[in-house]
Amino acid sequence: MTQNIYDDPGFFEGYSRLQRSVEGLAGAAEWPAIRALLPDLHGLDVVDLGCGFGWFCRWAAEQGAANVLGLDVSDKMLDRARVETKDERIRYGRADLEKLELPKASFDLVYSSLAFHYIEDFAGLLANIRQSLKPGGRLIFSIEHPIYMAPRQPEWLTDADGGKTWPLNAYQIEGKRLTNWLAEGVVKQHRTMGTTLNLLIKSGFAIAHVEEWSPSDEDLALHPDWVIERERPMFLLISTRT
Repeated sequence: MTQNIYDDPGFFEGYSRLQRSVEGLAGAAEWPAIRALLPDLHGLDVVDLGCGFGWFCRWAAEQGAANVLGLDVSDKMLDRARVETKDERIRYGRADLEKLELPKASFDLVYSSLAFHYIEDFAGLLANIRQSLKPGGRLIFSIEHPIYMAPRQPEWLTDADGGKTWPLNAYQIEGKRLTNWLAEGVVKQHRTMGTTLNLLIKSGFAIAHVEEWSPSDEDLALHPDWVIERERPMFLLISTRT
């Protein structure tokens, strides 16, 4: 089961104070780049995996989506999403993305923002998403960039004989990563960019666009503190088609 860190009181309180939690999509630095990848949503059936407070669900309905389903593992997130949503075209449900079972050929767009890097069985999730899309459907998502998830660190792992083997968090060593972001022991799943793209291809997706997000000069003029994001990409944005 996916770690439900968002229902941890301390984590939830800290997350609720983030700019993207307070301002919604407008407070997410990468949102303009993701928005540029999205199709015209008028009349489409949409599902948001890891919907959080429902910001994208409400935006999709405003853009004319016919039906929007928001799924998340966190009861706290879903409770707030329901309180802030009045549109009858939007439904919310609790779901563990590791065990997700979406109805076949039901969606024109599967969208996800910063959720897939928590998923261990990414291949299984992609297979489920693929069968849930209508012909010509799209999967568009963002994740933490793999190089951001596996930064170079001075600490080394040791083998059984006490000898050093490889740097802790080495980029090419895939698997679980523990971080102390807003709470201790947050579990994420590191995959290289190559693994991510190849899993998409093997799952039957045609990759339409890949972007290693970095702030533009215009972004930096408004947010000078974002300059650190030019040292390494923080987000990976991917658009695919069936």
